[in-house]
Amino acid sequence: METIEIKQSVSFKNVLLATDFSSISKSALAPAIAIASRYGAKIYIVHVLPPEPRMPIPMEPSFPELDRDRFEAELAMQAFVSGDQLKEIPHETLLPRGPIWPVLSELIERDEIDLLVLGTHGRAGLRKLILGSVAEALFRQAACPVLTIGPAVPAAIRGEFRRILLATDFAPASLNALPYACSLATESKGALTLLHVLTQVPVLDVHPYWYLGREVGEGLETAKRNTLEGLKRLIPPGAKLPSEPELLVEFGSVSHEILETAARCRADLIVMGVNRAVSVRVSTHLPWATAQEVVCHATCPVLTVRG
Repeated sequence: METIEIKQSVSFKNVLLATDFSSISKSALAPAIAIASRYGAKIYIVHVLPPEPRMPIPMEPSFPELDRDRFEAELAMQAFVSGDQLKEIPHETLLPRGPIWPVLSELIERDEIDLLVLGTHGRAGLRKLILGSVAEALFRQAACPVLTIGPAVPAAIRGEFRRILLATDFAPASLNALPYACSLATESKGALTLLHVLTQVPVLDVHPYWYLGREVGEGLETAKRNTLEGLKRLIPPGAKLPSEPELLVEFGSVSHEILETAARCRADLIVMGVNRAVSVRVSTHLPWATAQEVVCHATCPVLTVRG
C-alpha cells in the first residue's frame, strides 16, 4: 500500500473562545492563549446572551442600563479578560444575543474562525454544552476544529501540549485531524502518539470449552502488525516532528482504550476526527458517541476535527 497523502499546512489565525464565565470556562483560556501565542492568532472571546423574550412595545424609550443581562455580562467580561494573560495577545470581546449555535455559527463564518474553544461542565446555557445535548452538535456542526476542555480536566491546566495523542480509525475525519496533531506537536516541540483501537467481535454460540486458539491469536497478531504498518504510513514524508512518533494498537472498547492510553501516556491533548451530523437536532439525539464520551471523561483537552 502506498503512503497516504495528507495535507500538512495548518494555520490558526483567528480563535473563538466561548465562555459562560464559570471556573471551567476560565480554564479554557490558557489553552486558547497558548495556541494563539504559537500561531500569532487573534482571540475573539464571546459570551452568548439568551434570546430576548417577546415583549410589548414600550410607550417610552428604554435605557441600556436597564438591560440587566447585558450589564452583568459586561462586568463579568471585564473581569474575565483582566490581568496579564492576554496582555500580549490581540483579542476582542463579543456579547451577542440569540440561540447558541446560530450565533456561534455566524461568528465562525464572519470572523473566519480557525478554532473554536469551549470550557464547560454541563449546566444551563453554555454550561450545558458538554454533559447536555449541545456539545456534540457544536463539534459535529462547526466548520472549524473544536478544542473542548471537559469537566474532568484539572482547573490549573497550563495549555502546554508536550504529549499529544492522535486517535485514528483511518477514516476521512481522522485523516483531517492528522495535520493538526502533527502541527501542534511541531509547534510545541512535543511527542506525538498515534493510536488505533481494534474492536474484537464477540464469538456467539460457541462450545462451553471454547478457548482462544492459536489461529485466533495469530489472526489478532496479524491484524496488529498490519495496523501498525498503516499507522506508520500516516506520517507525512518530510514531516518535521521533534521526535519519532509512537505507534500503538490496542484491543477493546474504543473510548475506553483512548482514555486509558491518554492516562498512561500522560497526554496533554487528545486529537480525533468526528463525522458531521446532518443537523443540530439530529446530532443532539444520537446514541452516546465515542467523541462525546472521550470529551466528558478526558483529563486533558480534546481537539475534534470534523470530516
